[in-house]
Amino acid sequence: MRAGMNMGSASMDDMIARVSEASGVAPEVTQRAVGEIFAFLQREASPEAMAELMEKLPGAAELTASMGGAAPPIGGIVGLAGNLMGLGLGMAEMQAIGREVLAYARVAAGEETLNKVASSVPALAALG
Repeated sequence: MRAGMNMGSASMDDMIARVSEASGVAPEVTQRAVGEIFAFLQREASPEAMAELMEKLPGAAELTASMGGAAPPIGGIVGLAGNLMGLGLGMAEMQAIGREVLAYARVAAGEETLNKVASSVPALAALG
């Protein structure tokens, strides 16, 4: 957990700002990247685990829905990487964004909820 993380009013705007600052990626690109990560999780994780995560992260469902819902031609983590590269992100930026999203979600939604999602998506370890 980063110093100063106050999860009492967790929101997507707060998550985007923190991830953008930590990764050095512009907020607009960060928002798209976070949306792509959540869309990937929506496709790959168990529906029960994702419902619990979305409930605990205000704005996550809306951000995910705004991504259009279309699966990439190549699925899984490779498809996610392709979508993120399409945003102009390099591997280091993808990893930084992934780590920050997971750290934020762990604090905001709780370790147990994040573990439920992660255990249903083995490729999630590649993000962090």
